[in-house]
Amino acid sequence: MSQSKPTAHQQAAFRDIFRGHPAGVALITATVDGEPVGITVSSVASLSLDPLSISFSFMKRTGSAERILRSESQLVHFLSDAQSSVAKSFAKPSPDRFSEEQGWQVAETGEPFLPNSRAVLRVNILDAARAGESTLIAAEVTDVLQAPNLADPEHQVPALIFKDRHYFSGAQLGSKDEVG
Repeated sequence: MSQSKPTAHQQAAFRDIFRGHPAGVALITATVDGEPVGITVSSVASLSLDPLSISFSFMKRTGSAERILRSESQLVHFLSDAQSSVAKSFAKPSPDRFSEEQGWQVAETGEPFLPNSRAVLRVNILDAARAGESTLIAAEVTDVLQAPNLADPEHQVPALIFKDRHYFSGAQLGSKDEVG
């Protein structure tokens, strides 16, 4: 792995590239030492169908991220476009986390569970790789608690999308007019 330090110009260009690259928003929750913990991420990706696996990353290994890395299991909540306030409250330290108004429950296995999410997966961390201060996580999906019914267009819930430090509705992506 290269040990060269990126220039300020390279870092700025790198940030600009990803600010213009939209991503779905998820919330990862767990219970650690008897306390709920959660963090907003926009890095969830499918990894494998056999075994069912996903990947996600944390920018630092401190605070909520460090606690989630120590947890036995995690819930990955794929947020809807109506949940931007929830995403914001878990994106930085906030007293509004796990508030009653957000609709939190406790899953059978003890993790904080947000039932009005678009979809929810239970995962176990398989491995973690460090890159600078960031950590890339591979996690096995052990249960699908909730999934959207794509066959029923009447009840589609648009995803929450993050681009250039702002939240958007995935409803605009629902068009069948493909590019190319």
